[in-house]
Amino acid sequence: MAEIYQPEAIPKVVTYLSSLLQRVAEANDSSAAALTSPTSPLDSVPPPPQKVSVFHGLCKPVISIQSYLERIFRYANCSPSCFIVAYIYLDRFVSRQPAIPITSYNVHRLLITSVLVAAKFMDDLYYNNAYYAKVGGISTKEMNCLEIDFLFGIGFQLNVTPSTFHAYCKYLQREMLEFESASIGAWIQRPLKIHGRFPFSSPSSDESNSQSTQQLVACCTNKSV
Repeated sequence: MAEIYQPEAIPKVVTYLSSLLQRVAEANDSSAAALTSPTSPLDSVPPPPQKVSVFHGLCKPVISIQSYLERIFRYANCSPSCFIVAYIYLDRFVSRQPAIPITSYNVHRLLITSVLVAAKFMDDLYYNNAYYAKVGGISTKEMNCLEIDFLFGIGFQLNVTPSTFHAYCKYLQREMLEFESASIGAWIQRPLKIHGRFPFSSPSSDESNSQSTQQLVACCTNKSV
């Protein structure tokens, strides 16, 4: 069930997820720019062309990814676990739609849509599409369209097993620890790992896996003011 959180209490999962997506968007922006720049015979094979989808905006939104994600958290009132599930859905989307990578032009619409879908799947109580549209700064008609397109984009694969949830929590926790231990400059220069499926380890037994997941979720949902 959706819980009521203090407006200033932002879970760490929101902070680190936004940082991770910012790096991915910037990397894909650079790849897109490389497609339009002249290449020499000595250059490596250029990245595949990027498709313009309904999630693509005409210009980059002024609001940052972190501020946008914090806005969603404050007003959507969904549980912190929804952001981890939204993260899973985003990975499924980019895996099934390789021509639509996460960029600065589509990340905001992908975020509001993935959180909306995750909230409907995870929480007993959630706001309707019209409310999410206001939170996301788009029209209700566009929100409805984005939701349908996103569902088809992930092949309606909404179910998330405990082992999958655990694996993403574990990956996100590792990213969080590396973020805290690294300087900002070193963090930005780190190799990206979000361009496809995550390198998961084999899940352990159900009992130990459940206990580990609870610890990881607690770590991810710790709040930072």
